[in-house]
Amino acid sequence: MVLPDIRLLQSAIVLAEELHFSRAADRLNMSQPTLSKQIFRLERSVGFRIFEHSRQAVELTPAGQVFIAETREVVFHAERAMLSARAVIDGPTEILNVGKSSYTDPFFVSMLMSIRLPLFPDMKVKLWSNYSNELAQQLIAGTLDAALITGVPPKSKLSTMEIASDPYYVAMPTGDTLAAYKEICLNQMERRLWVLFGPHTNAHLYNQILSVTSEKEIYPSDILHFTSPDEASGLVREYHGLAFLPRTAAWRIARDGITIRPLAEDGLRLTTSLAVRADSKSRLVNEFVKAAGRRLSEVGQRAQRRLPLTG
Repeated sequence: MVLPDIRLLQSAIVLAEELHFSRAADRLNMSQPTLSKQIFRLERSVGFRIFEHSRQAVELTPAGQVFIAETREVVFHAERAMLSARAVIDGPTEILNVGKSSYTDPFFVSMLMSIRLPLFPDMKVKLWSNYSNELAQQLIAGTLDAALITGVPPKSKLSTMEIASDPYYVAMPTGDTLAAYKEICLNQMERRLWVLFGPHTNAHLYNQILSVTSEKEIYPSDILHFTSPDEASGLVREYHGLAFLPRTAAWRIARDGITIRPLAEDGLRLTTSLAVRADSKSRLVNEFVKAAGRRLSEVGQRAQRRLPLTG
């Protein structure tokens, strides 16, 4: 079996994250026809369909979901191998592999990227994107050093520092009757069409929403699923649905006939944490986490310091 070109794999990963050919092509600095040809070559090489698509809309096939998850690991290790080899030639450079999701608040990402460590003046932060539950597994497996995760339940193998707790935001058509309110309560969403992120993106959060609403005996008329905010936007417009979204994603689509309101429900909040392996002995990771805690304090963020910091 001949392995696919790593450039084709990288293109497939970006398309899986965007689920939109034009946006993926822009990120890859190539034309849309070139990206389409690369995906066709990759699918012909592996012998199965990775994506189902019509025009711009793209979805991963069941086989494609498994393939992309494993492909991320392949590309990660390939890039780490090149960085390690380059370090031998150019001299040692400390690389900190940090994970984030497409829903992570850009403020927290830029904050981490701006950290400088006196003990490690040549440190470079390498960012990796994935779903939060996958990032947690990568931390446990040791392929990431730290990650910004949202909506991941406590895990004994991870230590976390909470950096934000935010409500969900509800996206709706601007003409919706609920747009007259400053915030939305769950009982106002009774028997409406709900637009939720697919269970495969974060099963814990998905089940939490259904559990809380079931306990309150509040049910939708139906549920539609999305993977990206733009998908949610289309479903809200087409079906006049109410979409549950993180704040950053909600603000991204609050335009062209869509407005957003915070969801006033204490049982449904999105907690974002900086996570590392509980048994990490890395001085670099330890110094990075301490610096992140100090930076959060400087900008007035509430941080609950629960990471075992040594030295």
